[in-house]
Amino acid sequence: MQKNKIKREKAFLVGVILKGSSRVQIIEQLEELEFLADTAGADIIGKFTQSRNKPDATTFIGKGKAQTIINQAIELECHLIIFNDDISPTQIKNLQKIAGETTKVIDRTGLILDIFTKHAKTKEAKTQVKLAQLEYFLPRLTRIWTHLERQMGGIGTRAGAGETQIEIDRRLIRNQIAKLKIELTVIEKQRQVQNHRREDAIRIALVGYTNAGKSTLMNALTDAGVLVQDQLFATLDTTTRKLENIDIGIPVLLSDTVGFIRNLPHNLIASFRSTLGEIRNVDLLLKVFDASSENIHEHIATVEEVLKEIDMPDKASIIVLNKIDAISEPLKLSGLKTRFKDASFISSLKNIGLNILIDRIKETITSEFQKDVFHLSFKQTKLLDTIYTLTRVIKKKSDYNGIRLEVEGNRKSLNKIRQIIEK
Repeated sequence: MQKNKIKREKAFLVGVILKGSSRVQIIEQLEELEFLADTAGADIIGKFTQSRNKPDATTFIGKGKAQTIINQAIELECHLIIFNDDISPTQIKNLQKIAGETTKVIDRTGLILDIFTKHAKTKEAKTQVKLAQLEYFLPRLTRIWTHLERQMGGIGTRAGAGETQIEIDRRLIRNQIAKLKIELTVIEKQRQVQNHRREDAIRIALVGYTNAGKSTLMNALTDAGVLVQDQLFATLDTTTRKLENIDIGIPVLLSDTVGFIRNLPHNLIASFRSTLGEIRNVDLLLKVFDASSENIHEHIATVEEVLKEIDMPDKASIIVLNKIDAISEPLKLSGLKTRFKDASFISSLKNIGLNILIDRIKETITSEFQKDVFHLSFKQTKLLDTIYTLTRVIKKKSDYNGIRLEVEGNRKSLNKIRQIIEK
């Protein structure tokens, strides 16, 4: 017998047009919120937008509008209301009081946390998500969540918010947060040891907006077998594979990372700092975006903002505009090529432009290479394997004094070899 499928929830979306934003921007954000809700397991049956100069301090949208939205949702037999904005703990509490015990009110951050909970597979990802959840729910603990957890479950309560309310108090939650932070510190140290083993290789990381096709590109370049789904945040774990089709005399590793999204919750960035921090040590960033998206400029700005937030140092990078097969209008593609003259245009799904991208990666990596000459005594011949692994040997010559090697490689590898020789 097949297991019963989880019943999809009906959701009602709320977007507020605040001063400084436009209706067009909010409509676009609601489309993304709808995609997020779909990923979480909800069907959108209604949307509501309102213009305000500033949020209402008690309910974000005003008590009257809140009641109108909740009544409308109830008429549509909808028991989940999702706000596009981040709502304060007090506002959520007040909105939930108006909604009563049959309708859940969550915000964008709560929805993203729910998706991360759903997709976390490894111990590291689960620990990171659990930490972010507890930090999010701690100031939002309210008795009404107990009833929602018991009666409804589903999106927004997947983390066990009601159970948390019943079984442990704020002090115990803080203790659990402290424990999870210690666990993440241990995981981060293990990651550093793992990275130390990889430091001799050239390292490349795929970063980009979520659902831009990074995992498909990873599979196309490395046969990594990374999960590919038309969903946001389909995978949360960093996957690293050797890039076999770039022969530069030095191992090249490619890592896939969790996708970014606009207004990514700060506590999630903080929790995933160890994972995202791994890309701080790479030699090259491939910044992947969906070329067919109408919001590509905003997506680029979002990725740059997140990289800045994790204190990403300046790195060599290539902008990769993926999914060009999804662009049906030639004028749109030519316009993108005019605006993004330095970008690589590909379709990782249709294998378009991948060879050109590989050549460009190779060219970018080797442009940083330097030449050097090493002299080894015959007692040091055991170092030959290391030199051949870390550099490209251009010329080798032996005489009575030993071995002379003309090599080419990055500064890090050349310095390491010289230090070993001089010991």
